[in-house]
Amino acid sequence: MSGRRRTRSTFLPRSIRFTGSTRAAVLAAGALAACASLTAGCGVVPGTAGGSGGDPIVVMTWAPEGTGATNKPGMPAFAKAYARWINANGGLGGRQLTVLTCNDHNNTVDAAKCARQAVKEKAVAVVGSYSQHSDSFLPHLEGAGIPYIGGYGVTNAEFTSPLSYPVNGGQPALLAGLGKQLAENCGPVALVRPDTIAGDALPPMLDAGLTTGGHDAAEDQRAPEDSAEYSAQAEKALEQATGDTKAKGCVVPALGDRTGTFMDSFRRTREDYATVRTATVLGSVDQTVINSTGGPSSPFEGASVTGWYPVASDSRWDAMKKVISESAFSDTRIDATDTGVQTTWIAYTVLRKAVESLGDGEVSADTVRDALDDGLTVDTGELTPPLRWQFTDKLAAIGFPRLVNAHVTLQTVRQGRLVAAGSGFVDMTKTMENAKVS
Repeated sequence: MSGRRRTRSTFLPRSIRFTGSTRAAVLAAGALAACASLTAGCGVVPGTAGGSGGDPIVVMTWAPEGTGATNKPGMPAFAKAYARWINANGGLGGRQLTVLTCNDHNNTVDAAKCARQAVKEKAVAVVGSYSQHSDSFLPHLEGAGIPYIGGYGVTNAEFTSPLSYPVNGGQPALLAGLGKQLAENCGPVALVRPDTIAGDALPPMLDAGLTTGGHDAAEDQRAPEDSAEYSAQAEKALEQATGDTKAKGCVVPALGDRTGTFMDSFRRTREDYATVRTATVLGSVDQTVINSTGGPSSPFEGASVTGWYPVASDSRWDAMKKVISESAFSDTRIDATDTGVQTTWIAYTVLRKAVESLGDGEVSADTVRDALDDGLTVDTGELTPPLRWQFTDKLAAIGFPRLVNAHVTLQTVRQGRLVAAGSGFVDMTKTMENAKVS
């Protein structure tokens, strides 16, 4: 497995604060290193650096696009739409917002290029982004003191770096919530997940939810994250979920963008395994995937689904939908049901609250980070619980000191629609504390 991705962050203790001459030296060194090593190819939209006085506030949003694995084009597209909308409505704290975008191409080289570009352009934050390569981009952001606000939660490093400000519990919270849900009504459970280091973090969390509910751990099946078909994996997962019990087993595909591809193979293989149900997490399925796999006749019909946020039809998303309606200009990459778009909206809500808290003062990476570190509580309009970041939080004991929102929502697929299966949020903190992570 020498080709497996490594997602290790550069860990900085909370006690190391960027202050005085140390801060200036670190920022200068980071900027010089970025300028010296930056090469063309990030595909950003140039902007005016700054944020003091009347200067525009510069931020960056990145995500993979056009790759053979997971793609999140809606995230940078929505960020640009948000900038158009906020600037047409008085700006961010009275200042214009400039959003740079970057394609990390799902590889370490381009992820680092995106981060170096953020440093070069003096971005005050990287906001609402997706990347599996935190070991490549976080050192550059940490060296320049640039906060990473509202990453997608796809790597463990997003829950350890003191410059990361996650808005959800990432895949760990989703899998723990799903496991607890499945423990009540499933026979054997088979997890099909990417054969990557990020994928390695998924089984312990699903098992934590299952075992909390008195269920056996899931069968863990690795699969290529960029395969064109998954017949062998579907056959094996169905066999594992059948077992020796008459209770309906469950197959849990958690393959990101490739979940739809897996379900095509699953549908063809499932005929001999009528008692097996499906279950998954948002990010691996959304309404568009359900539609593309058959709607009411989709193999997802009746599936248990765990999400971070309320269902897309909830009125709490109306403000985001207004931005899309007024400023997306029919950009088909932007879908209100996409969890990447939803996460980006919440991340920009955090940025807006942080900037507004500064009043007429300087807006920089330092001041935005300080505002978030000094106890700012962000109300997201009940799309999440109120968010407030501390370095050592409840889940520090299992290696997630920055995971401040372990709440999930329970959903299901009914008549081809993703609908709420319960009211409100379910806090998975205690369940996750039982996870056996190495």
